[in-house]
Amino acid sequence: MAAVAEPLTLQQDVKRAVELLEKLQKTGEIPTAKLAALQRVLQSDFLTAVREVYEHVYETVDISGSPEIRASATAKATVAAFAASEGHAHPRVVELPKTEEGLGFNVMGGREQNSPIYISRIIPGGVADRHGGLKRGDQLLSVNGVSVEGENHERAVELLKAASGSVKLVVRYTPRVLEEMEMRFDKQRTNRQQQPQ
Repeated sequence: MAAVAEPLTLQQDVKRAVELLEKLQKTGEIPTAKLAALQRVLQSDFLTAVREVYEHVYETVDISGSPEIRASATAKATVAAFAASEGHAHPRVVELPKTEEGLGFNVMGGREQNSPIYISRIIPGGVADRHGGLKRGDQLLSVNGVSVEGENHERAVELLKAASGSVKLVVRYTPRVLEEMEMRFDKQRTNRQQQPQ
């Protein structure tokens, strides 16, 4: 079991770095174009996504050893998550409160259907809709640190139902794959309906 790790402050660290860049720009010691470019990177959606995934992996990775070993393992897992998503949107972390009304979304797919698990519907007015972090077409990668990639539908639903308090999801937006999957299911449904009973 991993030792209790110090909480990460990456968001604060990035904010402080941006503040320092602004001060450096005022001194004129370093070309402002280079500082502005670095500031844009630090404030980009991409870096925010990397930071969120890194923090999620860091909180859930089960590595014993020094903080350096833990940080190195987390960095490698984060890079692997982004490499696996090449050609797709980058993974992001969405945290939703678990209430009596549920989480406010439906999932479809799974290993038994030879497809990833997707958010197929956001229930209007539900928790996910009010939160705004999930989209129809998001592929579900993990639930509270447990990977659901390659899992069956029932396992993902069990993990979602078992969550209490809040649930941390790692998702990736891939709507074209969801559309292809839905077309395949519709075709299968039509073929079944046309078969003589």
